[in-house]
Amino acid sequence: MPKTLFNVDLTKPMDKQDMPGHNRWHPDIPAVASVNPGDIFRIECKDWTDGQIKNNDSPDDIRDVDLSVVHVLSGPIWVNGAEPGDILVVDILDIGALQGDEWGFTGIFDRNNGGGFLTDHFPNAAKAIWDLEGIYTKSRHIPGVRFAGITHPGLIGCAPSHELLATWNKRESELMATQPDRRTYGAGFAGDVPVLATLPNPTNAILGTLAGSEFDRVAAEAARTVPPREHGGNCDIKNLSKGTKIYFPVYVEGAKLSMGDIHFSQGDGEISFCGAIEMSGFIDLHVDIIKGGVEKYAMVNPIFKPGPVEPHYSEYLIFEGISVDEFTGKQYFMDVHIAYRRACLNAIEYLKKFGFTGEQAYLLLSCAPVEGRVSGIVDVPNACCTVAIPTAIFDKNILPV
Repeated sequence: MPKTLFNVDLTKPMDKQDMPGHNRWHPDIPAVASVNPGDIFRIECKDWTDGQIKNNDSPDDIRDVDLSVVHVLSGPIWVNGAEPGDILVVDILDIGALQGDEWGFTGIFDRNNGGGFLTDHFPNAAKAIWDLEGIYTKSRHIPGVRFAGITHPGLIGCAPSHELLATWNKRESELMATQPDRRTYGAGFAGDVPVLATLPNPTNAILGTLAGSEFDRVAAEAARTVPPREHGGNCDIKNLSKGTKIYFPVYVEGAKLSMGDIHFSQGDGEISFCGAIEMSGFIDLHVDIIKGGVEKYAMVNPIFKPGPVEPHYSEYLIFEGISVDEFTGKQYFMDVHIAYRRACLNAIEYLKKFGFTGEQAYLLLSCAPVEGRVSGIVDVPNACCTVAIPTAIFDKNILPV
């Protein structure tokens, strides 16, 4: 087994760990360990909420979760020899649950605390607990379903430079300023509309071993981990699983690689926001460096090559959606957000005909290995998006007859 460079104690919050991680992005967060190119090592991770969600039947913890805490990350890991302009090559060798903690959760956030893709249809908190049985999972809260997951880190990336961090904060602040009434330090909704961005917020910041005035300075500047950005971050790509090779642009000396937000399984889009099967877990990694690779390959965002390991589902039931608002019937021009929403809603209404509640169907689309596609983007005025559900995950026939 590879040497574990970052251990977690699931009984302690991240800031009380023997080796604290972090929940913000900033180049000055100290590295917790160093590795050489070619090294193989293990990293343990807490779930993204830092243990706020419990294995019980009440959705109150989903309703009340403190989103200023997220996402708790393990790292940063210093890679010897990595310099700005290089590419950090990261191989995911293995990933799984921590022994004795083989369970996960999927949630629908309450409208007033995070919301999600379909908040106007599902405004209240809900939760499903999943029992992890090797590569398979099932839930007492969504009976009649069992499937194999594609386990992956929802969040992985290198530290930004000071210049890149300033760019993030400037452009996201400018976006927020276009609609100042929507401004909030939360991670979700302000009133009835989603916030435009999540700006730096020192509340509940975890910054490794930083303390005193340095902690205060970094906490005021550091970027939230909520969105994906040029460095990778919270991309929530379900195919970043075992055997995957990821190419990250390096912005600071040592690269400072961090990761967390492990998902046992997820559907494309993770539509309920707390929508994967969230879990604690471990990741085994191998790293290498391509010197000067950013310029050589014109890299702006990370690139990845999926691994060969994923569930084999060959039959899908596919639902279409177009860019027409479901409430008003208003026609939008090539709007893939609305089109994907309509595809998901069409699938949910269909699954309700087979005994699932709307909440169960919503949770299932968010965490099962469904395939989301932008299927048409040229035929004005309607974009066409699809969501494909593997039929084998159900214990009964769900095809129209």
